[in-house]
Amino acid sequence: MSAIIRVSNLSKTYGSGFQALKRVNLDIRRGEVFALLGPNGAGKTTLIGIICGIVNATEGRVTIDGHDNVTDYRAARALVGLVPQELTTDAFESVWGTVSFSRGLFGKRPNPAHLERVLKDLSLWEKKDDKIITLSGGMKRRLLIAKALSHEPQILFLDEPTAGVDVNLRRDMWRLVCRLRESGVTIILTTHYIDEAEEMADRIGVIRRGEIILVEDKVELMRKLGQKQLTLHLQQPLVEVPARLAAYRLALADGGNDLVYTYDTDGARGGIASLLQDLDDAGIRVRDLKTDQKSLEDIFVGLVREEA
Repeated sequence: MSAIIRVSNLSKTYGSGFQALKRVNLDIRRGEVFALLGPNGAGKTTLIGIICGIVNATEGRVTIDGHDNVTDYRAARALVGLVPQELTTDAFESVWGTVSFSRGLFGKRPNPAHLERVLKDLSLWEKKDDKIITLSGGMKRRLLIAKALSHEPQILFLDEPTAGVDVNLRRDMWRLVCRLRESGVTIILTTHYIDEAEEMADRIGVIRRGEIILVEDKVELMRKLGQKQLTLHLQQPLVEVPARLAAYRLALADGGNDLVYTYDTDGARGGIASLLQDLDDAGIRVRDLKTDQKSLEDIFVGLVREEA
């Protein structure tokens, strides 16, 4: 799949001397949902700001569908819609007025049918004549999304779009993301809700201290790092794990009443079958068992954990 966004050796150092990004290289594939994850201050918003042309890079280059976002700014920026974290618009403008103005900023001809469709998708149609100052926080967040979609972008950036919003907005947002994805729109998402990334993303990127430390297909990432745990509830508690079972690296839990076996998904069946046979041979009887798989959140926390 071809790259619609290409980031090459991108760095950003602020006047204070703080280096927010360090030689970042990243390709975003056309039509994918890409989740960019990282702790606060990792450089997510700075990276998005540079790609969208609202923050200047110290060095490096960004191209959007072949257009350099500095030397060919207008063409590059017209392809992008950005939903920022904060609302920045005229509080006394109407909903309809501000989405119409946003569309006009990109030189697009008026298209009332498109704007109506966007506002209806975001449950804003009934508020189209209301002034922005009268909207609730959730409605203002919906308006940010409507503004970003007003000029029919091919790429949509969602920077923490559901932070602090209600369940209804989160549900509406992800329904809309699914529809946009089906229509071929490329979506780049940052979120603190790891479950959202796990459900929606095709690929995952992790940024830490201004550096991209991982980019991986979600399915492959879960396969490689999404270890499973088998908890064996024993009929009789153990004081220690028998030496003959050392190869399985079992851990005692619940006062010796449980044995915990951690394993990779590859070759799991053979390992579990052998374990159960060896337990039986050792005279250890199992009354029940359960499995748990490491979530994307567990993987993410492990990747970004600071060294002691």
